Amino acid sequence: MSSKPGVLEPLRVRVRRFQFIVGLGFLSLVVGAMLSVSLVLRLHARVNALPSDFLRIPVAVVLEDLWVLAVLPAFCYGAARIVALRTWTTAVGAAASGGLFVLALNFVRDGMDGLTSGWSVASGLRVVAFVGGILLSARAIRAGRAAAERGSSAAQEKAAARKSEYDEFLKAAEAGGARLEQRDGGAAAEAPVPSGSTPVVGDSTATQAAAATEAPPPSGDASRAGENTAPPADVPKTPAA
Repeated sequence: MSSKPGVLEPLRVRVRRFQFIVGLGFLSLVVGAMLSVSLVLRLHARVNALPSDFLRIPVAVVLEDLWVLAVLPAFCYGAARIVALRTWTTAVGAAASGGLFVLALNFVRDGMDGLTSGWSVASGLRVVAFVGGILLSARAIRAGRAAAERGSSAAQEKAAARKSEYDEFLKAAEAGGARLEQRDGGAAAEAPVPSGSTPVVGDSTATQAAAATEAPPPSGDASRAGENTAPPADVPKTPAA
C-alpha cells in the first residue's frame, strides 16, 4: 500500500501542471477579451478613419488578439517569477488552450461555417499573431525565471551580509566581556588582604582604658599616715653590771 502514493505522485504533478497551464490560457483570454472590447469601443472611429485596408486590418487583428500578444506574456512573466515553469510547454499550452476556446465559441455561434469560411488576409494575420504571442510568452517565461534567480541570489547575499554583521557583533561583545573580566580580576588582585598578626588600634585603646579604670587611685588618709609615722627611736643602752 505504501508504494501507490509514490507511483501516482508524478501523474498528480502532471495533472496539476496541465490544469495550471489551461487556467493560465483561459484567464488570459478573459482578461484580454475585456481589454480588447474596451479598446475597440474607444478606437473604433479612429480605426475606421484610416485611409487603407492594409492599415485597418492589422490594427483590428492586434486589438482582437490582444490576449495572446500582451496579456498572456504578462501572466507568464508573473507566474515564472513565482513558479518554475517550462518555457515552451507553458507558452504553447496556454496559447493553445485560449485558441481552442475561441474556436469553440465560433463553432457554437456559427457552426462549421464559422470554422471553414471567411479565410482571408485577416485570418492569416491572426495566425501570425498567435505564433507571435507564443514566442513572446516563451521569452517572458525566460525573463521571469532570470528575474527570480536574480532575486534569490540577492536574497542569499543579503542573508550572508546580515550573518557576517551578526558574527562581528557577537565577536565584539565577547571581546568586551573578556576585557571586563580581566579588569575585575586585576582589581581583585590589587586589593590588600588583612592579616591576623596586625594589631588593631581600637582594641589596644580599649584595653588601656579598662586597665586605667580598674586601678584605684591612692587615698589622702593613707598618704598622711605614711607621712606621720616616725622612724623608730634609738633604744637606750643599759650599762652592764
